[in-house]
Amino acid sequence: MAATSRDFTKRQFRAAESVIETTLFLAAAASILITVGILYVLFEGSYHFFEKVPFTEFVTGTEWTPLFDNPRYGIAPLLTGTLVSTLVALTVAVPVGIMVSIYLSEFASVRARETIKPVLELLAGVPTVIFGYFALQFVTPMLKTIIPTLPTFNVLSAGLVIGVLIIPYIASVSEDAMRAVPNSLREGAFAMGATRLETAFGVVVPAAVSGIAGAFVLGMSRAVGETMVVAIAGGQQPNLTLDPREPAATITAYIAQVAMGDLPFGTLGYYSIYAAGLALMALTLCFNLFAFWLNRRYREAY
Repeated sequence: MAATSRDFTKRQFRAAESVIETTLFLAAAASILITVGILYVLFEGSYHFFEKVPFTEFVTGTEWTPLFDNPRYGIAPLLTGTLVSTLVALTVAVPVGIMVSIYLSEFASVRARETIKPVLELLAGVPTVIFGYFALQFVTPMLKTIIPTLPTFNVLSAGLVIGVLIIPYIASVSEDAMRAVPNSLREGAFAMGATRLETAFGVVVPAAVSGIAGAFVLGMSRAVGETMVVAIAGGQQPNLTLDPREPAATITAYIAQVAMGDLPFGTLGYYSIYAAGLALMALTLCFNLFAFWLNRRYREAY
């Protein structure tokens, strides 16, 4: 009787384990299928666009006016707007976010950490439309005191605020990566006479470089995909420029503009949002490959 009971219990455990494994597999498969579905929709819509617009014009053209009477379909103005706003944001967010993560991980007391982290999480939870009006009504007038010729709508203001917006993402992920570094490495550095600052920059940061690279990729993707801040403060004028002081439109801002429903479904202007989305995906892929290369090279250096 006891043996039968044990066999029944084992069968229950095996059945439960099989159910859990199947559930985990389905969850993993679902993420892959969703990604494949997104890519299918994107490529299917882009196919209808490129049936009528030459790919060479899309890549090499310098004007993006698909909603005008004489449309032009050069994606370069939207790409430069997206690139400039992202670089401005990363210029602010990466150094500040990493400094915050180093402080929280290596120098802050428990009380300070418990105070600062909720504030960062609260900052991450603020609706982006509020950040957009903050950029337009506060940051831009402040920048005009330094740059009097700065127009009301400009990429510089939008990029700075996007940088503030993504600081919590970079700081939180980087701090988690640094706190995961074994204390034995810190203790070894202290035993050799290193200060806390030398240990933080010479031991902890190199050991946590993979997590920091992940934080960089996360912040970069967040900056590339930001819509409302650029749409409100950066303007929605496709402008081929690398000067952040000028107004410009990003890919996401254009997609949001067209997706409002002003264009009928099935028109060439409507399908242009799929082509723009395809370009955005390619840009994000390039950024991710660069981050991967940077991570691998940094690991080899250490």
